[in-house]
Amino acid sequence: MTGRRNPSSIRPFLAKAAKVTAAATATAVGASLLTGCGVLPGAAGGSREPITVMTWAPEGTTATNMPGMPAMAKAYARWVNANGGLAGHELKVITCNERNSTVGAARCAKQAVQQGAVAVVGSYSQHGRAFMAPLEVAGVPFLGGYGASDQEFASSLSYPVNGGQAALLAGNGRQLSRDCDRVSLVRPDTVAGDGLPALLGSGLAEGGRKPPADIRAPEDANDYTAQARKALSSAGAFDAYGSGRGCVTAVLGDRTETFFDSFRRLEGEAARDVRVASVLGSVGQPLLDRTGGKDGPFEGAYVTGWYPVASDARWDPMREVIREHAFADNRIDPADPGVQTTWIAYTVLKVIIESLAKGGGDGDKDSVSASDVVGELNRIEGVDTGGLTPTLSWRLEHMLATRDIPRVINRDVTFQVVRQGRLVSVKEGFVDVGDTLVQAPSRGRSGLSG
Repeated sequence: MTGRRNPSSIRPFLAKAAKVTAAATATAVGASLLTGCGVLPGAAGGSREPITVMTWAPEGTTATNMPGMPAMAKAYARWVNANGGLAGHELKVITCNERNSTVGAARCAKQAVQQGAVAVVGSYSQHGRAFMAPLEVAGVPFLGGYGASDQEFASSLSYPVNGGQAALLAGNGRQLSRDCDRVSLVRPDTVAGDGLPALLGSGLAEGGRKPPADIRAPEDANDYTAQARKALSSAGAFDAYGSGRGCVTAVLGDRTETFFDSFRRLEGEAARDVRVASVLGSVGQPLLDRTGGKDGPFEGAYVTGWYPVASDARWDPMREVIREHAFADNRIDPADPGVQTTWIAYTVLKVIIESLAKGGGDGDKDSVSASDVVGELNRIEGVDTGGLTPTLSWRLEHMLATRDIPRVINRDVTFQVVRQGRLVSVKEGFVDVGDTLVQAPSRGRSGLSG
């Protein structure tokens, strides 16, 4: 049985306990900051509001799918939040399945507005008419879309980071004009595909070549034998006594592989060899790898892209983020141009938010609105993307003087070829196709839009 302890003897124990408790509390608060719980490091007084953006893309459809784009956006958010956020703001990324439909595109745009997104970033849709109208009404910018619709290059609230399909087709024509006397273009039988022949033809014309044969094909077919036969015939493959070289370029997104399966089955009937070609997004390194690499059907193919080849060291920062924050997400392939475009678009977003924090617009603020982002995009003199694109600026003096796609600011493409199963550069640096785009016949309507 214990007796009653003298109160004076307890005081030293209470003081020591208080010190231990205070130290433990301080340690817990510090740990929460380091692990990303609570307020992000760098926030002014801990009061900065999160920044919400949306990234959308079609997934699980029978046509072109771009699941790597929203997956890359999520990985980017994990990385930036682990490193203090965007100028102290937590980045929240919401995603949406656009489903390759006008209804899906409009639904995603409306969801972005309803959930308070300050921008739609690094997204893919052919249906520009469906998604731009809701964004324009709400004043939400569309930053760095894939470039699959004309509205991305016409709306005052769109800020493209590449020249879209237009630049790829114009560049592909320039690339083929050096070696190809007769060219067949196999493209989607959609409104989005209707403008492609004129763009390819403009590039061919610069090399003194004739317009391509326009071969329309359904976007979701499982067999393209009829289209392949017509393409080979138009390229002179069955003309044993013809002269000059024939080429076939196919731009069918995910269905390009299916087309070339049909194409290869007919090649044995041909009297003359035909060279094949395409653009990034329809043919890329993942497709080359799974179709046999150097022993596959694309060896020697010409390919036109927007950016440096995937093995270029300028992509190393993106690869590091994927390694550390994608958690083995197999939707993200660093060689996918959709993933690459998303990385570049979020790079721009980071620069814009940091510029606002340094005094751009109305100066450093605890919250960022869509109008703040729009204002800074319109004001900023240039965004450095680490050499993946030219310096980007959406000021009026940097835009392309053409009726159909006036907001093209990046006119550069890269010429690539498949050698030993790998995409490699045909020539160092970028090729400016701005003049080719200006000289292309005006379509008088949205020839690339959905």
